[in-house]
Amino acid sequence: MPNKALRILIADEQHFHRMKIERLFNVLGYYRVAPVQSLGEMLTVVEYGSEPFDLVVINASMAGETLGLHGFLLDNPQVRHALVYNAQARRSPMPVAGQGRVQVSHAFLPDQVGIQRLMTAIDPPFKDADQPWLTELYKSQMRLAVRRNCQI
Repeated sequence: MPNKALRILIADEQHFHRMKIERLFNVLGYYRVAPVQSLGEMLTVVEYGSEPFDLVVINASMAGETLGLHGFLLDNPQVRHALVYNAQARRSPMPVAGQGRVQVSHAFLPDQVGIQRLMTAIDPPFKDADQPWLTELYKSQMRLAVRRNCQI
């Protein structure tokens, strides 16, 4: 089951792109999503946020040449994980990575499979064996709830 407390920030200049990405998270059960439309908004929300964002999803074309996006996301304590998409839009080189805190994608927009894979790494699925103190009744109710959510 998804951790409903995860904070997700989506930064893209296009309203339609922000909505589409937000819906990908909603389908997976994540609703604590904040969309922003400019680099200035993203920097303000990240720097002055009361708690860190668990995931920042940003279009690489927003950063331009003025901000070392990879370094900013990697070194910022207010960002736990990041996905930079549309990386081919940047003129300056950006390390392509698939592991660690910052993942870079050349895809124009993230897709459902990519978001699901990313969220599995950030928010691993519930495992009965990890919590032996739970009663069998509760475990069976959790398995049933997971099955119902998977039928979407």
